[in-house]
Amino acid sequence: MRTYYIYLLTNANHTVLYIGVTNDLARRVAEHKAGTHESFTKKYNVHKLVYFETYSDIDAAIAREKQLKAGSRAKKLALINAGNPAWEELAG
Repeated sequence: MRTYYIYLLTNANHTVLYIGVTNDLARRVAEHKAGTHESFTKKYNVHKLVYFETYSDIDAAIAREKQLKAGSRAKKLALINAGNPAWEELAG
């Protein structure tokens, strides 16, 4: 069975959020950090993983990604805070 991930990344100042979906989280985060592709994450130096969820169905993962992208920044931050209490202190 394959595993899929939706993930949220941010930059060093926690001012930018990026949401993506992948089947290999470690590889994808490494690609973001290396700036492998000309993209939003390279332009804004977004490569710090702050949240992820796992799914066994790609359609469910894509649906969740779209749901998160449609949500407000406040909802995204609340989700990150719920799963990572230290984030609130860092994001200040």
